[in-house]
Amino acid sequence: MAATLYGAGIPVTIVCGRSDHLRYSRYTNGWLQDPHSDEDALVETLLSHAANSARRPVLYYQTDDALLFTSRRRKELSEGFEFVVAEPDLVERLVDKAAFQELATRLSLPIPPARAISVTGDESKSVDIAPPLLVKPFRRQGAWEAANAGKAVLVMNGRETDDVLTRLRSTHSHVLVQRHIAGPESRVESYHCYVDSGGVIVGEFAGRKLRTYPTSYGYSTALVTTAAEDVISLGREIVSKLGLVGVAKIDFKRDLEGKLWLLEINPRFNLWHRLGAAAGVNIPALVFQDLLQLPRSNSAASARQGVTYCRMLQDWPAAREEGVGVLNWLRFVGGCEVRSNIDLHDLPALLKAKVLIPTSDRFRETFRTGL
Repeated sequence: MAATLYGAGIPVTIVCGRSDHLRYSRYTNGWLQDPHSDEDALVETLLSHAANSARRPVLYYQTDDALLFTSRRRKELSEGFEFVVAEPDLVERLVDKAAFQELATRLSLPIPPARAISVTGDESKSVDIAPPLLVKPFRRQGAWEAANAGKAVLVMNGRETDDVLTRLRSTHSHVLVQRHIAGPESRVESYHCYVDSGGVIVGEFAGRKLRTYPTSYGYSTALVTTAAEDVISLGREIVSKLGLVGVAKIDFKRDLEGKLWLLEINPRFNLWHRLGAAAGVNIPALVFQDLLQLPRSNSAASARQGVTYCRMLQDWPAAREEGVGVLNWLRFVGGCEVRSNIDLHDLPALLKAKVLIPTSDRFRETFRTGL
């Protein structure tokens, strides 16, 4: 986000921990210390900063927790900040997968069959969705990420489902069990947009995952922009049905017959926006310009297709698991318009980073043997 705004000439103050190397980034103009779980202290910190600013600053949020904080404390935050966020009830429903399932069913959105079940009960025996299935948490949480490598767990039968639920009992009370859409993560496509207060789509683009780590149900490591007309058309239709205002990332998976299935909707800023900016549609900059009543710089632009992003340190093990050789991967990295982790244009942050390569044994071994 900081690099995306910096590229548009917008000054950035980041909220982070004192030891976070991002506070030294050349893309930021200042930093505020994050009080972590103390939301009241965070509100006070932010409003104090706003009171000392020459003009009302624009507030951006990039995680589910930051989104919920902004939405739930919007009345207080609006005293010092300009920001755009979806309606409170819609935010809550989109963040919670079980509530989203109910909303999507009511609106006849193309979601895979799913059911919320209790981890501690016997509901798994009554799941009437044919396997294979995906088991997912209601929302992204540290407890899930600590116990699972990816965003979801694939189960092939009832016994595997019971085993996963037993393992999750100490950390989760309920999970979502969803029909698995066949195909690799490279069949996950997304629609990105900014909708102004009048309901007009000001900027939009589409993209597709190239790789994730882990390679199944993992986190994005390589991305590309596309011009998929059906993704854009369905994305617009869903935005209209929801009455959504603000920013959104709508994820689909294209099945083996070509049908798009809606997986989730994230009404917040995210790493895709840097790629969109490189492709010609800078959504965070459009939000900034609208909120401060400045001329829109790229609202009429169409994103260039084929623009690529690589999260280098995570993409190498993903590429390695897919059988991509070192030279081919290096050629891919060299051709990427956007690269993260190792940003030679941001040496202050790079030099201050205490840990350049993730310390998991699996990652270290993969990286070492691969190179």
